[in-house]
Amino acid sequence: MSAEEDDDEGCDCVPGLPPWMGTFADLMSLLMCFFVLLLSFAEMDAMKFKRLAGSMAQAFGVQNKLNVTDIPKGTSIIAQEFSPGKPEPTPINEIWQKTQNVTELSLEQACAKEYEIEQGSEAKEAGVIIEVKEKLEELIEQTQNDAYQLADALHEQIEQGSIEIETKGRLIIVRIREKGAFVSGSANLSAKMKDVMVEIKAVLALKPGKIEVQGHTDNLPINTPQFKSNWALASARAVAVAHELMKGNDISQRRFEVSGFADTMPIGGNTSPEERAVNRRVEILIKQDITSDDLSDDDVTLLKDDEKGQDILRELNLEPEYIFELDPREIF
Repeated sequence: MSAEEDDDEGCDCVPGLPPWMGTFADLMSLLMCFFVLLLSFAEMDAMKFKRLAGSMAQAFGVQNKLNVTDIPKGTSIIAQEFSPGKPEPTPINEIWQKTQNVTELSLEQACAKEYEIEQGSEAKEAGVIIEVKEKLEELIEQTQNDAYQLADALHEQIEQGSIEIETKGRLIIVRIREKGAFVSGSANLSAKMKDVMVEIKAVLALKPGKIEVQGHTDNLPINTPQFKSNWALASARAVAVAHELMKGNDISQRRFEVSGFADTMPIGGNTSPEERAVNRRVEILIKQDITSDDLSDDDVTLLKDDEKGQDILRELNLEPEYIFELDPREIF
């Protein structure tokens, strides 16, 4: 019997690997999978990785052999070596550039001066608008004072309702009713109204402005031997009033303008006798002028502006036709 046969007969070992090796292999496999998962969940710090790579390259003396004629593809500040690949932006592979504009200060000064000029012009224009507005307010107040003087002289007729006085901006309207002034269908002034014309003339002789006498009728047609239409009657009544104001040459005839409007400009309806009586009237319009002593040429130009001029008149509750001026200058 050989020695090998003696050893096999005296050993009680189970043939094959021990049973614990299977458990150990399973445990190692599980640990490896666990750490692989941990590594996959971990975040890579590019900065630390680059530093570690650079340190390892310097420690082991790793260098790249490049031809001198090749064009560098990129550079790394940490690794201090050329990268043959396409450069990608990284937190450390960035180049910051700062430029200084030597003209910046001068540009800021120029812009500041331009802004100051613009602000100054706007402030100046606003001041001119306020000044023109104040001048117009003073002129309108003068016109209202003139109207008060006329009202004081004609207070009796105003109380009786035969005369009305109204102001609109620089315009004074003296409205004479037909009742007490004219006989129906006639253009002859009554004796009482002639006395009233004397009082009106005394006030108008001292006040500046154009004087326009307008005749108005109702819508009932007239056809008499003397007046063939309402136009003839309205014009004749306006002429009669103008003649009374021109007597004595206290008022220059160059200031007068006479016109007849028939029933084209009613101030009320024409459906009842009362409304028609209101429309039968003669109006004396005192159009006080705006001279160069009141407003300068620049002020007139400002008033002629479609936007700014309208804004000024709107604030004063005025219409353009309520501001007049003698020839040759005309605002509107």
